[in-house]
Amino acid sequence: MPEGAELEYLQQQDVLTHEELLLLLREVFIPTGFTRFRLTGGEPLLHPKVVDLVRTIAAFPETQDLSMTTNAFKLADLAQDLYTAGLRRINISLDSLEPETFDRIIGNRGRSRWQQVWAGIQAAHRVGFDPLKLNVVVIPGVNDHEILNLAALSIDRQWHVRFIEFMPIGNAELFGDKGWIDSEDLRQQIRSQWGLTESQVRGNGPADVFQIPGAKGTLGFISQMSECFCDRCNRMRLSADGWLRPCLLNEIGQLDLKTALRSGISTLEIRHQVQELLALKPEINYKQRESGASGEAYARTMSQIGG
Repeated sequence: MPEGAELEYLQQQDVLTHEELLLLLREVFIPTGFTRFRLTGGEPLLHPKVVDLVRTIAAFPETQDLSMTTNAFKLADLAQDLYTAGLRRINISLDSLEPETFDRIIGNRGRSRWQQVWAGIQAAHRVGFDPLKLNVVVIPGVNDHEILNLAALSIDRQWHVRFIEFMPIGNAELFGDKGWIDSEDLRQQIRSQWGLTESQVRGNGPADVFQIPGAKGTLGFISQMSECFCDRCNRMRLSADGWLRPCLLNEIGQLDLKTALRSGISTLEIRHQVQELLALKPEINYKQRESGASGEAYARTMSQIGG
């Protein structure tokens, strides 16, 4: 959340309660066929019952996969508890190995957070998270000079570094509106240094996965700007305030599940509404692909969306 970003914070009563979230999982999403879950942001480790939430979701017989995306600010203290609760896969945002650059990107308003994040990464590695993925949003003129250093993290450790094309949504001007760097340009840099081969390790998401020859980890490239993958998207996003959205980049077809629950609509009726929205998702994916990843249809910034 860069310096200059002005956000309105949700009040506690506007957020789904722990019980409401579990009710939606048990009586709406799992009966509809959802089996793979990711806890993402905002920042999931701020949730006061995040460990209990992980334990409950991991225990559902229908759960085939459970993962988390985090900024790792609180991970050093929670890594072992999360692992014990059943979480095995984790993605951590690490946009720079340089503390000053890192703080510029996150909009640090006090002491540096880089060491705190690095301690969280080390803790996750120590307790055994596998795969442990590091998400790098490449911003021209800000951190693009670090590509080789970041890629090198995958050589001696079984870490999976994922380079993500910067999406200038809502807050591009805070970084000078310099656009993005194509994933192929990044691959060429790495290829020139070490060579690069396609990896046999495949992920669950949109990343194209490669590997430096002999490396223990992999390199993923998420190319939503240069190689739009909207037509392949099979994800739905439930926000903290209860909105179900079939697309990260626009609000077409969104459902307000929190208001539905609190107004007494049955979970069976809500399930039918979710099923209808799922049926529309291919059309929504097509519309987003045709309009491009410009973000014009979405009033929120990426830090509000959660990535």
